[in-house]
Amino acid sequence: MVKTSNPWLRGLLRAGKKQQRSVARVIGTLLAPPKPAARAKPKPRPKAPAAAVPATVAPLKSKRATTAAPAPQPAAPATGKWLASYLSGVSERGALRRMSYWLYLPDHPPADSAAGLPLIVMLHGCEQTATLFAQGTRMNQLAETAGYAVLYPQQSVSSHRHRCWKWFDRATQQGGGDVPMIVGIINKVRANYPIDGSRIYICGISAGAAMANIVALNHPDLFAGLGLHSGPSFGGAHSTIGALTLMQHGAGTRVDGPIAEVLGRRDQFHPLPTILIHGEDDPVVRPINLAHLTRQAMMVNNLAPDSPEQVAEKVKGGRSYQLRDVYSGRKVMLRVARVAELKHAWSGGDERVSFNSAPGPDASKMMLEFFSRHRRA
Repeated sequence: MVKTSNPWLRGLLRAGKKQQRSVARVIGTLLAPPKPAARAKPKPRPKAPAAAVPATVAPLKSKRATTAAPAPQPAAPATGKWLASYLSGVSERGALRRMSYWLYLPDHPPADSAAGLPLIVMLHGCEQTATLFAQGTRMNQLAETAGYAVLYPQQSVSSHRHRCWKWFDRATQQGGGDVPMIVGIINKVRANYPIDGSRIYICGISAGAAMANIVALNHPDLFAGLGLHSGPSFGGAHSTIGALTLMQHGAGTRVDGPIAEVLGRRDQFHPLPTILIHGEDDPVVRPINLAHLTRQAMMVNNLAPDSPEQVAEKVKGGRSYQLRDVYSGRKVMLRVARVAELKHAWSGGDERVSFNSAPGPDASKMMLEFFSRHRRA
């Protein structure tokens, strides 16, 4: 075994030997978001070396209310149609593939639905399923009120034993891998249901956020908005070891280059209005990634460093958060929410479901509200 002077990596190797007898399996486990602290027993681990965090991601001072937030109440079931299906396809290597998906259709379409229903595509994180992601985020209940359809593709255990999207794979980043299957599912839903093609949005958490970013960057003409929750930056890793390093320390010098490559593939790149949400205390995908994603989103939307912006400090659901809006003209093209005391979990979600944190702000509401401001021309 190769010896290393990095105590954090030595800890990972020891854990892999004891628990799974394979470093690769340890890394696969760590790529999955952890369960909320309220449900999981904390385990001591060596402290990772501190990353150099720009001023834009300086720690927030908590403004938590002196009284505890009320216990989460069970969400009323959404009243629309909850449909399950799948798409069959062929991989780049000629193997037959099948990807399952779930679709929520609201009972009450919006008043301006003559062109069809707006559609939100939701990509789950590692060790999640599409149905649990829907339950934890409560996106279907919100979509029913707003009149949106919601689509949940699901990674298979045959593709990755932890249901991780392979966002760290170079071919996937270039538009291969799972990207054609996800786009194929979107097109199948568009062909079978009244979907407004000018109002299709994609979002996700953790590995799902990374995958949503990849799909949108490779198909910018398909989407009117992008939402990334607790996501790693794009293009800075091409292996599981590289992915783990990026999640902890950011992309280093590989921030601008991957986006420049994406933009260079097209004569004209359609803007991607983006909302980013990240926890200040995220130990899995550290906040340095939020700084790098912000810079990348500025490049994608052709926003100059001195673009007009507004920064506000807010408190919601017992947690404080900073909200930064960057404008192009009078339109908010980039919204960045940095939430104090939030770890690697969906903000404002149903904490009875793993990978969700009950205190606000409600990430689902924030994404839905941001998406409602944008449609593709």
